[in-house]
Amino acid sequence: MVNPIIEVCANSTKSCIEAQKGGAFRVELCAGIPEGGTTPSFGEMITARHNIQIKLNIIIRPRSGDFLYNDNEIQAMIHDIQAAKNIGADGVVFGCLTPEGEIDMEKNRALMSFCEGLSTTFHRAFDVAKDSKKALEELIELGFDRVLTSGQCATAPEGKETLKNLIAQAANRIIIMPGCGVNETNIAELAQFTGAQEFHMSARSTTHSQMVYRNENVSMGGVVKIDEFSNDITDSNRVQLSIKALQNV
Repeated sequence: MVNPIIEVCANSTKSCIEAQKGGAFRVELCAGIPEGGTTPSFGEMITARHNIQIKLNIIIRPRSGDFLYNDNEIQAMIHDIQAAKNIGADGVVFGCLTPEGEIDMEKNRALMSFCEGLSTTFHRAFDVAKDSKKALEELIELGFDRVLTSGQCATAPEGKETLKNLIAQAANRIIIMPGCGVNETNIAELAQFTGAQEFHMSARSTTHSQMVYRNENVSMGGVVKIDEFSNDITDSNRVQLSIKALQNV
């Protein structure tokens, strides 16, 4: 694979910078990574755009949980799409489902109407859609540029059979981008098996807080316990290793 396309799921401007340093083609900027990714702040969008020259996509997801959105949430998503466009983002990432697990044609079409000039990715809401084959045809009809998917499994390596079938079904009408669990150790095998041309990965490593004084008896997340004295940041070396692995395919 001569020109592999790596998209890095970046949780901060720092991660965006490291992704660029590692040779990534594009970043998807997200907040709330433990929740599957939510829309970053306007300030984070601007700061990221000012600090990188590679492609910048913004996830448009107002909350964690399911992908069934009410009218107020759709309005918020429209404003966030417009904000992403205003700061010079290259693309947006979103997805709406019906209560029955179908692609919500009406709501996705409404959001798409505000995406002129932006690349559009339907995110892993696809992985919890009822019928992947039908869903794919509907996303093509809606005009999405790509689908981020793990092949409706927990990770992309586990869903490689479905990914291969989706790529065959897509027949170059839409890009199938494997994501979730993709890393430098498995990306080459996944590429060989599925024939995918674009890949989505986090490539993060843990960094430790520089706080000297620490009160570890207080949790900012209440009952949700996380390590508040470490942070996961994109590792440029892991991105480089992934690209090198793909170049040997």
